[in-house]
Amino acid sequence: MTDEAALTTALRRGTIEYCVLALLDKRELYGVELVQQLSTGLGMTTSEGTMYPLLSRLRRNGRIATTWREAPAGPPRRYYTLTADGEAALTHFRTEWVTFRSGVDRILGTES
Repeated sequence: MTDEAALTTALRRGTIEYCVLALLDKRELYGVELVQQLSTGLGMTTSEGTMYPLLSRLRRNGRIATTWREAPAGPPRRYYTLTADGEAALTHFRTEWVTFRSGVDRILGTES
């Protein structure tokens, strides 16, 4: 793996959980929708093989809840929603992210 790819992987690994929580803060989504929104809308290419273990962990940790619903076509879908614990974790991350990003921007000289 190149240094550039390793950097991208490390940055993604550290933030994808909170990006998922932020997407679920807007509305409930099912797994494939989350993959699509991260990949196409946000440029954070990911796969279902990455997403479903992450969603399972978030559910076990009480940050998201799920409900099953019939799909317009095909099998039922599991929809994910943010819990109060998920909202608290996202709020904390947003605060930490701003502080962290500001510090890195100052060091790199990339402040806007």
